[in-house]
Amino acid sequence: MVDNKPFSGNDSEDHSSDASMTRRRKIEHIEICLDEDVQCRRSAMFEDIEFVHNALPEIDKDQIDLTTNFFGFKASAPLVIAAMTGGHPQTHGINERLAIAAEELGLPIGVGSQRAAVEDPTLADTFRIVREKAPSVPVIANIGATHVQAAPDAVSMIDADILAVHLNPLQEAVQPEGDCNSEGVIESIAAIVDSVDIPVIVKETGAGISSEVARNLEEVGIDGVDVGGVGGTSWAAVEYFRALREEDDVKAQLGLEFWSWGIPTALSIIMVLDSTELDVIATGGIRSGLDVAKALSLGAVSAGLAHPILRPAVHGSSLDVVVELERILEGLKVAMYLNGCSTVSDFSSKPLILKGKLVEALRSLDIDYKKVAGGS
Repeated sequence: MVDNKPFSGNDSEDHSSDASMTRRRKIEHIEICLDEDVQCRRSAMFEDIEFVHNALPEIDKDQIDLTTNFFGFKASAPLVIAAMTGGHPQTHGINERLAIAAEELGLPIGVGSQRAAVEDPTLADTFRIVREKAPSVPVIANIGATHVQAAPDAVSMIDADILAVHLNPLQEAVQPEGDCNSEGVIESIAAIVDSVDIPVIVKETGAGISSEVARNLEEVGIDGVDVGGVGGTSWAAVEYFRALREEDDVKAQLGLEFWSWGIPTALSIIMVLDSTELDVIATGGIRSGLDVAKALSLGAVSAGLAHPILRPAVHGSSLDVVVELERILEGLKVAMYLNGCSTVSDFSSKPLILKGKLVEALRSLDIDYKKVAGGS
């Protein structure tokens, strides 16, 4: 087992440099996610989606096939170990345990922002460990939208199969040291697409992707989006607690005010698919296999989760991570069985019951909720 205070002790880094500040921020984010309640105060809207129970499934649950095509790569299930960390010496073990679990279960895995290792190459091993321990699964690199020159290095650093470009304007707006200059970001993303020869996706970090943003991204040639919607960890909340530590009252107030800002995950999936042909990963509030099933039924190719496996990755072992992921996968299999789905693609033909705030939101956006619910 890992020490229950894995990040305790003195930090001898020089906090005056940008690189050391980035490293320290990695640890603060993990500490806060583990020690504080940073969950969004709004839901992902999955509770407004119900399946029509099939009392005659006519399939063998033990023969259900979870295998899926993940941006051209084979995955054993439509579940992604979403980006969490890296970039500080003490995150090496976390990524190692996550990667071992990914390899054992055949699941895609993402890494946290690689900016720290671009700034300080001595930290690259905290990311490389993922490819070393997960040699056969899709690995997703991660870079900021403005870091065009760093994109090829981020990909080669971990021999990535896919590159994720992250968007986090909300987090930057409430972060004590945040950068709120977003001019030219879409051009930067286009340049990143041109700079690498692997699939590129764009991921939000908790506030969702709208129809308009999805269309703009599709126009510059990305392959898919990870909606990163409202319903899971609130990065405004995380930055609220960081601002308290920094005694920054203005930023702390902003963190409280914008704690639950954004587009709920279920709504964001629908908005993206209603306006584009992009593949969608659903992250944000995925807490069960039933949540995964609902995301897939809306048209997502996969669902991603982070917070539910962060604690076992930090305080436990790779086996503890595997156990939690297997719990999610078993819930997905039961949902598939009760829908009569032998394969993941079968969800597309199953009708849904939509209700509540989700239907209200779709009506206000002039999206045909009956078409979303209809199946085929």
